[in-house]
Amino acid sequence: MANPYPEDVKADRDESPFDTPSLPNSPEAGHADVRLSVRPPLDYSSAGAFVASVWRRFLSLWTKRFILSLLAGQVVSLCITCTNVTTTELVNRNWQLPTTQTFFLYFSLCIIYTPYTIYQYGFVGWLKMIYKDGWKYIILAACDVEGNFLVVKAYQYTTLLSCMLLDAWAIPVCLFFCWIYMRPKYHWTQLLGVIVCVAGLGLLVASDEITDKDWPALSRAKGDVFMLVGASLYGFTNATEEFFVRRSPLYEVVGQLGMWGVIINGIQAAGLEHKAMTTASWNGATIGLLVAYTSAMFILYTVAPILYRMASSAYYNLSLLSSDFYGLLFGLFLYHYSVYWLYFPAFVVVLLGLIIYFWHATPEEQGKLEPRAPEYVNQRSSGTNRVAGQV
Repeated sequence: MANPYPEDVKADRDESPFDTPSLPNSPEAGHADVRLSVRPPLDYSSAGAFVASVWRRFLSLWTKRFILSLLAGQVVSLCITCTNVTTTELVNRNWQLPTTQTFFLYFSLCIIYTPYTIYQYGFVGWLKMIYKDGWKYIILAACDVEGNFLVVKAYQYTTLLSCMLLDAWAIPVCLFFCWIYMRPKYHWTQLLGVIVCVAGLGLLVASDEITDKDWPALSRAKGDVFMLVGASLYGFTNATEEFFVRRSPLYEVVGQLGMWGVIINGIQAAGLEHKAMTTASWNGATIGLLVAYTSAMFILYTVAPILYRMASSAYYNLSLLSSDFYGLLFGLFLYHYSVYWLYFPAFVVVLLGLIIYFWHATPEEQGKLEPRAPEYVNQRSSGTNRVAGQV
């Protein structure tokens, strides 16, 4: 059975699941297999020396790991755009079942990654993992399900401008929980990178306002609260999942997220949308859009944890800020949007912020990467010591 993630040698995992791991350059992490890169220092002795040292620093950014992180970030950004487009098309066809819509995502994650986890751990080992560690995955899945639900509901009540701005609240929340879990030392250039990315978002918001893409709010206060809570849950789940995938096999984490997500999501959909399910249109076009939505989300939920390992969950959230630019490209062909010039500099500013984020700090410094199966599991040998996300 092919491994969806080339992955993770078995080792003891006897510490608490929420113990704070040490960073790769800390004394406690001397045994970890981590390759650290160091940025060339800046030379302030003269103008020429400074320019030359800045150029060397810039060239040092473009490692294989950084390039793959940048590309992976744009892949998930494109996936988010695809989900927005398919959701818009479903709403236009009078199909508005947000909880049911995400049910198919969690179901697909469950049926792909849970059987592979059972194959790796054995059925008894898988049951032991659920008994001992299942509680933390239930929390992760519940927050993910409710975050998706609240954000979709927010779009129904408040304005597009509020949704775009308040959704960025997930970034500081994610940074905070990453600090709680992994204690990274944020350099001021990383905070500058965040500010630059958010400035790019501001240009995108301004473009949408100028081109009149906003809509009136039905209940702005309710929608804003939904968006703030949903964005907070997003930030929490992103940071928590990063913490998990740095310490556990990816197929375990994603499989458990899918399994508990499908249960929680299914119960919620049955309670809130059982009547609407019978009146919704289930024709070929609707089913095709659901397949496209689920496929895009499946790719996102598969690539995102790898990006967490290569860079960080904060970098993932910053990458998503470019999704509005891709939305414009889709809109040009599907909805005949007019191109406003601010979209292009906004996209460049977001990419610039993504580069600045790692101007001083390196991706390897964001947290220890040491995934391993639980000690109580007799894991099958994968035949390789390679870890997905370690490049």
